[in-house]
Amino acid sequence: METYGMLGSHSRRGNCFDNACIESFFSHLKTEKLHLTNPKTFEEAYKAVEEYITFYNKERFQKKLGDLSPVEHREKVAA
Repeated sequence: METYGMLGSHSRRGNCFDNACIESFFSHLKTEKLHLTNPKTFEEAYKAVEEYITFYNKERFQKKLGDLSPVEHREKVAA
């Protein structure tokens, strides 16, 4: 990470719930996209992640959001 000037993200010591939402997202990303498409290059992986983020936000319904996508939920709440 130092090579690329990146800083790692760490949760508070002893608190496994700090990163629960992003861990859940990454689990869905891997099982619903990356394991199915099995990208071979950085470019393929980058494209797969971009596609999944768009799908996740605009099309993938979520029970906790009343069976709406995150974008649909935000629009409904803002209306």
